[in-house]
Amino acid sequence: MEESGGYIMFMGEYHHNIDDKGRIVLPRDFRKTDEKIVVTRGLEQCLYLYTMEEWEKVVSKLNKLPFTKKDARTFMRSFFAGATVCEFDKNGRINITSPLVGYAGLTKECVIIGVNDRIEIWDEVLFNKFMNENASKMESIAENLFGVSDEAL
Repeated sequence: MEESGGYIMFMGEYHHNIDDKGRIVLPRDFRKTDEKIVVTRGLEQCLYLYTMEEWEKVVSKLNKLPFTKKDARTFMRSFFAGATVCEFDKNGRINITSPLVGYAGLTKECVIIGVNDRIEIWDEVLFNKFMNENASKMESIAENLFGVSDEAL
């Protein structure tokens, strides 16, 4: 976790185990003392974790979606129904609810990654599969997103 001008940026990859009770230790770099964190369903079958400040920004954006659109209602149901506020215990663990553990397919070995404004938790097998499936596409993805060749990055 890097702090710059009040903005928190998460980055890095860590490997931790989730226990039978749904508890997982978040890396020290991803924890702030006494900070609560929101855990919810992410995309690609992972979990998204937000600081309370970032969660409020996400909620503000989602509140602007028109409730008359079916896609907006569907997304918001999934996103908010799974959301839960977690607190760190004295060992730096959070307790992930069983519906979220099931959604993400978390068994034992997990990968925790920093993705700028959020943290993601993946089942290790699913994360490796995702990365392997997308490895050969990274140059083309970068070009499509940034309109530049890989030399500019």
